[in-house]
Amino acid sequence: SSDAWQRGVLHIGVRDRGVDVVWHIGGDHRVRLRSAPLRNGVWYHMAVVADTSRGLVQLFTNGYPVDAADISRVDTPIKLVQQVVGRESRRRYFRGAIDEVRLCGRALTPPEVKALCPDAPPPDGYDRRNIRTGYCLPDEGYCDQPYTVVLPDGRWLCTLTTGPGREGQRGQHIVATLSSDHGQTWSDLIDIEPSGEREASWVMPLLTPSGRVYVFYTYNAENIHTLPNGKPIRADTLGWYVFKYSDDGGRTWSEQRYRLPLRVTAVDRANDFGGRVQYFWGIGKPIAVDGWAIFAFSKVGKIVVDDSEGWFFRSDNVLTEPDPAKVRWVLLPDGDRGLEVPEYGDVHAEQNLVALSDGSLYCMYRTVTGHPFHAYSRDRGHTWTKPEPATYTPGGRKFKHPRACPRIWRTHNGRFLFWFHNNSVKGWQGRNPVWISGGLEKDGFIHWSQPELLLYDPESKKRVSISYPDLIEQDGRYWITETQKSIARVHEIDPTLLEGLWNQGRVREVTRKGLALERAGGPLKATSLELPRLNLERTGGLTIEMWLRLNAPATEQTWLSTRASDGSGWRMSTTDAGTVRIEIGDGKAKAAWDCDQGLLSPNKLHHVVVIVDARARVISFVIDGVLCDGGTQRPYGWLRYHDQIADVTGTGRLRISPPPEGELHCLRVYSRYLRTSEVIGNFHAGAP
Repeated sequence: SSDAWQRGVLHIGVRDRGVDVVWHIGGDHRVRLRSAPLRNGVWYHMAVVADTSRGLVQLFTNGYPVDAADISRVDTPIKLVQQVVGRESRRRYFRGAIDEVRLCGRALTPPEVKALCPDAPPPDGYDRRNIRTGYCLPDEGYCDQPYTVVLPDGRWLCTLTTGPGREGQRGQHIVATLSSDHGQTWSDLIDIEPSGEREASWVMPLLTPSGRVYVFYTYNAENIHTLPNGKPIRADTLGWYVFKYSDDGGRTWSEQRYRLPLRVTAVDRANDFGGRVQYFWGIGKPIAVDGWAIFAFSKVGKIVVDDSEGWFFRSDNVLTEPDPAKVRWVLLPDGDRGLEVPEYGDVHAEQNLVALSDGSLYCMYRTVTGHPFHAYSRDRGHTWTKPEPATYTPGGRKFKHPRACPRIWRTHNGRFLFWFHNNSVKGWQGRNPVWISGGLEKDGFIHWSQPELLLYDPESKKRVSISYPDLIEQDGRYWITETQKSIARVHEIDPTLLEGLWNQGRVREVTRKGLALERAGGPLKATSLELPRLNLERTGGLTIEMWLRLNAPATEQTWLSTRASDGSGWRMSTTDAGTVRIEIGDGKAKAAWDCDQGLLSPNKLHHVVVIVDARARVISFVIDGVLCDGGTQRPYGWLRYHDQIADVTGTGRLRISPPPEGELHCLRVYSRYLRTSEVIGNFHAGAP
């Protein structure tokens, strides 16, 4: 720190047991970074890296990234004179030990930071699902839709939309960047289109068998920034649909841009220009199917993104034709209307595609109904089934999703993944956390698994978005890129998470890892059992599993409790609404949540599991192998609680007290959060 608290001071302290970085950038403005709580008596390596060329400041613990902030608009230099180590304000001293302090005259890369502490383990509470642990991509301040292809030599080529301002502002353009170390470091940005008066946006890359990379994007070729009546408008979703290409792995790009034959249709004729100017944009990447390629995009009738419908460009020779001027394109579907269902509103956008084993196409897209919509084509995109709310299985439960990007992928093993937000908020909100479902093809349709939590931002009180993802596969490993509009990151995904999704229903055994207590063998009697200490900050979570039977409609009754007089501990109860409720707290912070209504039928044995994921601060219920999603009663079936809950040991004893009108046939308590797939495996193992 510095004894003078003024603009430019960089203050690194400890607050609430975590490292707290504060950079004074003038007035009431601060740049802040935080680590997870640290343990006493343990050495940690901490590093703060401010990279003004990349517009990024990062915090590392033991060489692992734990937080980052965008500083592209910060013009305040860090004051490195008169630094004070070990105290602040001449009175508050650090109660610990500081072994070494280094100031480097340049921004170190993540591998260089890790090289300073090569043997240091991941810090306590390190969770790769926390997006702040990801590696950051370069940008100019604004960054969107980072999409990556793996080049023949193994390097990653990522294309994205960036700019010096915010989304839609002047200067927005498209760039490329390269990585040779799985996204830990990236090259300087390479202009595909320079920043200037003509916006270039929403770039999507396609890698061909020859190694050529095409990029498709919206280009404001005619430099239009006003409506015919003179009203100023955003200009990032209008113009020409064009493409460029690179034959040297993205280092350089063709000078010439080639225009796609975007024919005028009904939605264009209805826009402000009567179709003379077209509005459109695309998300995702083109896919290759049996020698041809296709990509999806959305036409728009009202600037910027309303009155939308889905369209597709298909080419039968783009993968093989060396002369880009001879590449043939056809606009699909046939006719004057794209994918839309007017009775479900005027937003049918952000279509993206996968191919099935027989060449059929499956499309997913966003709406404002609280559900994503899907459709199938059996004739290479010429015609489509009527779009309808996407379901887990044909005719089954609907997915829930807000007005956000619902992304699907086909993996190299022929299976599928679906990124969504698992809530039915009908606006732009609800994009944190992210859930993922795994899909298997059966009889020409995709059957989706129950979802797992994939990624989250620890900020739960403010509106935070995580969106526009991409999947990268290489050598049996998986990564996801995503953006928060000012920071884009790459995250390696645990392959066992994905395998668990694809194997739901096949695994039929009880997981034993983290099992702290188990009682089975028929109806359990009222009793009191000793439980080990449960500090959620250390264990990362808690899972309570019950097989229970109600002999009458549920009423307000306590079944399990460790609650102490100070409110610490947890309690499981049934309610008059016919639900199971958990209440949990540490004496200061607390949370409570119910399962969905209408799931517990009298005189039937039910499998009831509550998962307390303390890392993501999410409470969820899985009833009879199905994750609660709120049903028709509420937009969320899970709770995101705000304040960290720590020690929930309570009395240290678990009081079991099934009511007279109920039976508890099995009880398991785990000192960790179980994945949804593990819970489903327990369910299929059956009641003991």
